[in-house]
Amino acid sequence: MNHTHVLIIGSGLAGLGTAIRLSQEGYSDFRVLERGSDVGGTWRDNTYPGAACDVPSHLYSYSFALNPEWSRSFSQQAEIHQYIRTIADRYDVRDKHVFGCEMVGAAWNETDARWEVQTNQGLFTADIVVTAVGVLCEPSLPDIKGIHTFEGKIFHSSRWDHDADLTDSRVAVIGTGASAAQIVPSIADEVAHLDVYQRTPQWVLPHFGRRYLSFERFAFKHVPGLQRLLRAAIYANRELFVVLQTKFPQAAVLLELVARVKMRYEVRDPALRRQLTPDYRLGCKRMLISNTLYPTLVRDDVDVVSDGIKEIRGSSIVSEDGTEREVDTIVLCTGFRVTDSPTWESFRGRDGSTLSELYDAEGISAYKGTVVSNFPNVFVMLGPNSGLNYTSLIYIIESQINYVLDAIATMEKQGLKTVEIRKDVQDEYHQGLQEKMAGSVWLTGGCTSWFLDKNGKNATLWPDFSFRFRRQLRKFDVEAYATTPRADEVAV
Repeated sequence: MNHTHVLIIGSGLAGLGTAIRLSQEGYSDFRVLERGSDVGGTWRDNTYPGAACDVPSHLYSYSFALNPEWSRSFSQQAEIHQYIRTIADRYDVRDKHVFGCEMVGAAWNETDARWEVQTNQGLFTADIVVTAVGVLCEPSLPDIKGIHTFEGKIFHSSRWDHDADLTDSRVAVIGTGASAAQIVPSIADEVAHLDVYQRTPQWVLPHFGRRYLSFERFAFKHVPGLQRLLRAAIYANRELFVVLQTKFPQAAVLLELVARVKMRYEVRDPALRRQLTPDYRLGCKRMLISNTLYPTLVRDDVDVVSDGIKEIRGSSIVSEDGTEREVDTIVLCTGFRVTDSPTWESFRGRDGSTLSELYDAEGISAYKGTVVSNFPNVFVMLGPNSGLNYTSLIYIIESQINYVLDAIATMEKQGLKTVEIRKDVQDEYHQGLQEKMAGSVWLTGGCTSWFLDKNGKNATLWPDFSFRFRRQLRKFDVEAYATTPRADEVAV
């Protein structure tokens, strides 16, 4: 039987980081299940043209493994993936991985007090499960009439078809979010014509990315403390966005002015400018940074379509106004299933109900974004309301890893077989979180976004400074949990 003390599901930045830290703390009885053929998660899968990170490079790395070799201030996908692969090798945790192993179901065995995880490679059991499947891993596919009848190439941005030759072809990009903002400028010179289907305009800010000079990279590598000092300065700067999003959203008008000036300078056509101008407060949706998007959208061989899509036919897309546009390839930049993750349907808790059923009945919540009542001995990396849209998620990931490690150590020290967050504690925490969220731009800014669940509640983001999130996860608060002792700890 494949039994291990700690089972990690997924080897993106969260899963790999957890594995490394477990190894550093002297734990050897753990295993990582990864459905892909390599580590990397999102940065392994998203290989579309122009794929890059919108968080500064020096902030986008593990604190225990800074990378002085970044070539740019904002790194591209291939370089980030190579960093992750290098770290996996450096800390020698690849032999703890089972690649090509996809979880299809997980259920709590109350009798044996362990998790039974069914995969395409058989059954694995574990005392503790860390689910690190990520929030941007399952594509969200649009429900458009006739989409399955399209005769050309059609694929999601995160499943880019590199066999599709776009040269001199007619391409439609559906969606105008972060991935589209990178893809559209990257393929415009290659295609014959590009239609960009926009449901909602986006706020676009200037991109200050650049290539590092050789002497800068030399200094990052050889001047003690320089990289950590730069990282700290970048971190402090990014934290200021919290003021615009949750503390004083009205101040966002200053950044809106910057975005409007940028648009007026780059989009001279008043009609197109009106088409591209959002009617909601900046920050309500994820802010985009790009110096190439608007110059691409004003090209003669690029059309922005805002009328909505009525249906897709064999070789065309019909918009709501009846216009039919011929197209050879459709690229779906339609985001991911964040607030309805398929993973939730795979986990069955102590009472037999799935996480999805629990959330449908009671709403999406998690204590400190990491644990959920009815699911003993499970830790959720980047769970509900632990996300950030202004700084590095790795900061949150490392905060959660610290909490998980302290939980495991506490269980060993106190001889505990199970820990499960008490329902009353989770509910009280969630209530406080929603009160803090009430005045945020995400709820008052006048938009709908992937941050919100089907009930209109922000189930994704943390509504405060990230250092406060870290502070609350500094120590495992066992007193907030219902616990059971190991058999050998029970007094006779």
